[in-house]
Amino acid sequence: MQLTDIAGSFDGNIWKDEVNVRDFIQFNYTPYEGDDSFLAPPTENTLALWDKLSEMFKVEREKGLYDVETRLPQSVTTYGAGYIDKDKEVVVGLQTDAPLKRGIFPKGGVRMVENALNAYGYELDNWTKEIFTKYRKTHNEGVSRPTRPTFAAAATVTSSPVCPTLTAVVVSSVTIVAWLSMA
Repeated sequence: MQLTDIAGSFDGNIWKDEVNVRDFIQFNYTPYEGDDSFLAPPTENTLALWDKLSEMFKVEREKGLYDVETRLPQSVTTYGAGYIDKDKEVVVGLQTDAPLKRGIFPKGGVRMVENALNAYGYELDNWTKEIFTKYRKTHNEGVSRPTRPTFAAAATVTSSPVCPTLTAVVVSSVTIVAWLSMA
C-alpha cells in the first residue's frame, strides 16, 4: 500500500512503501532551537494539580513509596481511568487507578514482589500469592524448571564437535548450555 494522499508533503521514500518510522523521522524531523516564549502559561487547573502532586511527592520522599497495588498484577487493562483530580484534568490516563500508585509484576518473580512490598511495610495479597505460587508459573520458575530431576529423563545431551567442553542439554524447546570442566 502506498500513501499517496499525504506523501507529497513529506520527504523520504522508504516510509511511503512500508512501515518505517525511522525513515520518516530522519527525513522530516527539524529540531526546534528557539525558546519557550510560544508556550502559554499554566492554567489555574494545572497549577492546582501540580500543587496536589507536589504534596504527594513530599510524602513519597519521606516514606519511599506513596502507594502500591498489592493484589492485581500490572497490565494495560488492570485499571480503569485514573485521576489526580478528575474535575481539573483535561488529559487523563494514569498508569494505575490513583496518582503515584506503583504496580506489581509477579510474573517476573513473586518472591521479588513480596520482598519489595515487605521492605516498604506492605503485604502481598494472599490470593495473588497463591495464584503465583500454586497455579501460575513465574518467569524464573519457567527458566529453572527444566533443570529439575523429573525432566532429566526427557533431556537430550549433545556435545559440540567444535568445542568438546561445550555441552547442550535440550529439554523440549528450552536449551540449556553448560560448560564442563576438563580438569
